[in-house]
Order: sequence, then C-alpha cells, then structure tokens
Amino acid sequence: MRNQSIEIEKHPTLQIQLDISIIIRPLTMFFLKTWRSTVFGVYGYLNFTKSGFIEHSKKFKPEDIQTRINEKNCIVTGANSGLGFAAAEGLASRGATVYMVCRNKERGEAALSKIQSTTGNQNVHLEVCDLSSVSDIKSFASRFSSKDVPIHVLVNNAGLLEHKRVTTSEGFELNFSLNVLGTYSITELMLPLLKKAAPDARVITVSSGGMYTAPLTTDLQYSDRNFNGVDQYARNKRVQVALTEKWAETYKNKGIGFYSMHPGWAETPGVAKSLPGLSERLSGNLRTSEEGADTIIWLALQPKEKLVSGAFYFDRAEAPKHLMFSATGGSHVVIDSVVDSLRSLSALSS
Repeated sequence: MRNQSIEIEKHPTLQIQLDISIIIRPLTMFFLKTWRSTVFGVYGYLNFTKSGFIEHSKKFKPEDIQTRINEKNCIVTGANSGLGFAAAEGLASRGATVYMVCRNKERGEAALSKIQSTTGNQNVHLEVCDLSSVSDIKSFASRFSSKDVPIHVLVNNAGLLEHKRVTTSEGFELNFSLNVLGTYSITELMLPLLKKAAPDARVITVSSGGMYTAPLTTDLQYSDRNFNGVDQYARNKRVQVALTEKWAETYKNKGIGFYSMHPGWAETPGVAKSLPGLSERLSGNLRTSEEGADTIIWLALQPKEKLVSGAFYFDRAEAPKHLMFSATGGSHVVIDSVVDSLRSLSALSS
C-alpha cells in the first residue's frame, strides 16, 4: 500500500484524476438518483393514479376478462387483503379453483369466507405459509405437491416495504427475504406442478413502478450501513422483473409463460402502512384494489399467444422496463449472479 502511495505521488496528474473522481462520482450518483425520482414522479402521477386508470381503461375490451376458467387451478400469495384479495376474488368469480396463500391463519380464514360468500365458489382454499421463510415455503411446497394438481396460474403477490432493517430468523433482510427470495423459492418449487398445466401455465409476479428508480444490483441485502427501505423495495422489484425475464428465457420451451406487472398506485392496507405520505397526497386519486388487480386478472385470462413471456405489463399492455436516461439496465452477467445467489441462499438445487 505504501509503495502504491509513493507511485501516485510521483505522478501528480494521476493524483488530480483520483481527487476529481472522488468528488465527481458521488455528485453523479446524486444527480442520477434525483433524475430518476423526478421522472418517476411525473410519469407515475400521469399514469399510476386512478385518473391514469380511467384514461387507460377507455381502450380496454370488456370481453377480455369475461372468460370462465372453471377447470383451472390458481395460487395467489398474500391473498388476505389488498391486491391479493382482489385477484383471488376475481379468479374465483370466474370459476377457478383458488388456493390463497396467507401468513396469518385468522385473517386468511376471514378472507376465504368472504370470497366464498361473495362469489358462490366453494372451491377456494386457504394455505398458511410465511413467504419470508424459506423453510416454511419448502414445507408448504411439499404439502401442496402431494395434492398432485396442475397449477395453471401462480400469482406472486405477497410483499412488503419495511423501512427499518429487520433480520428474519433465517438471517436475511426482511424485504429481500419476502419480495425476492420468497418469490424465487415458491416459483421454483411450484415448477413441477406448473409443468403439469403446460402449455397453458403462467406465473404472474406483482412488481411495482418503484423499480423504475433502481438499477439491477447483486447487493441483494443492502449492505450499506445507512439502510433505506424505499430504496431496498425498489431494488427488490427490479430483481423481480429481471427474474421474470430469466425464467422466460430458461423455460421458453416448457409451456410456462412468465409475466411481471405493475398494479399502479392503489389504496391498499400495505400502501397505507408503508407509504402514508403517498396515501395522503393522492387521497381520492389512488386506485381501488380491484383496479390495481385488473391486469393480474387480464394476464391470467388472455390466450398465451397474445402475451409476451418475460414482458412487464401495466394496464393491460406491455410497458417499458426502464424510463428514459435513467441508467437502470442490467447485464446478463448480473442477473446470472443474482440467480446463483438466490439458489445458494434458498438451498434449492438448480
């Protein structure tokens, strides 16, 4: 290290370049982050709100979500409230057999009873599983796989935004554990049952527009000492979109479609708890849970030939994965590294 310092001292130009780099890099990152947030805020206000949904829905075709799916089996995670409840209810109302995966048994049973009563569909079932726990997911997968039923639709909806750094009993950062590792683990473990439903099987992962503010990174558990839950959530949602692309590429000839989507800014219990400021500022202009879940239902019902596996959807249309000049792209090397890490952390075989 001393020799390196001596060498630098012999080259004043190099020293100046290093000094400039030390100053410029943080400034560049600051302005880039500010740009991303600004573009995201404007784009979001124009598109992700209730008024955006009303405008976009003018192009919707009512018949697109009127299909009956009596013979199909669907799993919806995080189904006891918000978007997950709306998605489970929407699928059940169209005749599907729905398996609601919920962490809390009491709240899950209340949601189950309400959906059965509202839809008249008794083929709605509760599965209790904590999706932030890999061991719990493995237990659920083993238990559920014994049913040997084909899964036509898996909706990865369960998620959260925790502002403080919280570590799970398995040693993982909580946001990552649920949003990323949980999504990865349940999808991988359900693949055998999804293959049974091929060529009409599909996986729908509920991401978020927040991913527009984050690049893909291998720092999955946010190593920075100054933890920022909103940033981590955005990173998690970016990983979900990249994972969807990777799965689509890996299983393109297996009869399973993989889609990620953004529900818009909806008035849900999760948003009210995690982003109270957003709820206040946009009071009256947030989407309902049903409006947020509309594209989930649409993706579950569309003929697969009309969809693009690996794509990101918003309001029944394919949407861009990056906003202009935001530098949020990632290479195949990065996502491959992410998948390797997830495989290792979950202890799932390749």
